[in-house]
Amino acid sequence: MALMGVQLVVSLLAVSVMQRMAPHLSFARWLLCNGSLFRFKHPSEGELCALAGKQMPKPNRRDRRQNGENKPLTVPKDIDLHLEATPVGVLDALVLRFFLEYQWLVDFAVYASGVYLFTEGYYCVADASKEVNIGAIWCVLTILFSLRTLYTLMSHYFQSEEGGERSVCLAFGFLYLLVAMLVLVVREDYLEFGLEPGFANLFDNLEAFARQQGYEWSVPVTKLTVKLALAAISAFIGALLAFPGLRLAQTHLDSIKFNEDRPIIKMLLHVSFLSPLLVLMMWVKPIAGTSWQTLRWERRPSPLSPVPSLVVYGSGLWWRSARCDWP
Repeated sequence: MALMGVQLVVSLLAVSVMQRMAPHLSFARWLLCNGSLFRFKHPSEGELCALAGKQMPKPNRRDRRQNGENKPLTVPKDIDLHLEATPVGVLDALVLRFFLEYQWLVDFAVYASGVYLFTEGYYCVADASKEVNIGAIWCVLTILFSLRTLYTLMSHYFQSEEGGERSVCLAFGFLYLLVAMLVLVVREDYLEFGLEPGFANLFDNLEAFARQQGYEWSVPVTKLTVKLALAAISAFIGALLAFPGLRLAQTHLDSIKFNEDRPIIKMLLHVSFLSPLLVLMMWVKPIAGTSWQTLRWERRPSPLSPVPSLVVYGSGLWWRSARCDWP
């Protein structure tokens, strides 16, 4: 308690509020069930029979199967059927698979964002350089829980009898493995990952410690092992994001199609879709070093970091596009 102080109190308060408010107030549940999403009601058998010009079948024992179910009703495909649209409610969302996991993860991410913003404000006001940054821990937990949910989703693809989804995940995994290995080969003059300075500090300390203990230390082999581990982790994350990425691309195309006559919304959708790429470009030194780091606050001598600004900007664009009214 004395080590973390105010941050620990706020963190425990956020956990308590999240646990007590989840059944009553949920941002994830409101995001799906606020009336912006619609579903089509299934027509009854009487309506189908009336449109097809058939009489409603009467229950008869001879028309029943051995398992006790009625025979399926067949209607022509060219009937004039108009489905009634109704807003998606909470009961409709509860039957969806992974809805509870989605609700818990989004709510946790919202509370983690609140704790992180409070932590950043606390670091700006008070001298908390010796305290543990609990806001960063909440962010890491959010990423780990997201990866766990994606892993659960991908495991269903591997358990299915058809091997198409499994092949797509493996193909994306090997593709990202190749891309990660190519990126790790690039020198630090072009990509500002900070791996080489970090490796130098870490391995110097480990080498000194190993020599004191009487062990031999091979730095090149250890660097290669760490880089291969990073490439394997990147490939695993790429396999997890295979189908979510394809679904995101399809959703983007549908959003553009539904907003053909709204150029401002289309521009926001395009920028929101490309915002992760803009964030990745900030790791390129010729772009981040010459363009963004020249920007400075009027009262702060340190360079302006573009990554948090772009993340917030992209999140705002995503929120704007998600809240747009579909026709």
